[in-house]
Amino acid sequence: MTIRRWLLAAAIATFALPAFAHDYKVGSLEIGNPWTRATPPSAQSGGGFLTITNKGTAPDRLVAVRSTASNKAEIHEMRMDGNVMRMRELEKGLEIPPGATVELKPGSYHLMFMELKAPFAKDAKIPATLVFEKAGSVDVELSVAAMGAASPAPKH
Repeated sequence: MTIRRWLLAAAIATFALPAFAHDYKVGSLEIGNPWTRATPPSAQSGGGFLTITNKGTAPDRLVAVRSTASNKAEIHEMRMDGNVMRMRELEKGLEIPPGATVELKPGSYHLMFMELKAPFAKDAKIPATLVFEKAGSVDVELSVAAMGAASPAPKH
């Protein structure tokens, strides 16, 4: 194999992989740094966090999430109602406006995995499928950070 062909093959292989193996793309949407926290052995639920950037000119909507790691998964919102923090499912999903980045993070919008099949273990990967109204579905892996982590582990 000539050097020119080898360099071409290396470039194709490099650009075919998601950036840092933590970023994903579907349609005009970019999903960045999906992560979750490790859960105690008896936990029945866990949250999922990531960013979604809409590079397109039309809005899209995250309408569902599925995972083989739990029996049920939903898109949730946490917000203050007076002095009480309330969490609820977003039954119509989460809108991603054109040109905007929506962050799913602790204490705000997040994915909710319920009826866990096994605890989320630090440094593991949790599979999930994000379903968008227009862009379709994309499979992602959430990196598991330590219990109580406020943000994901740094990328290597």
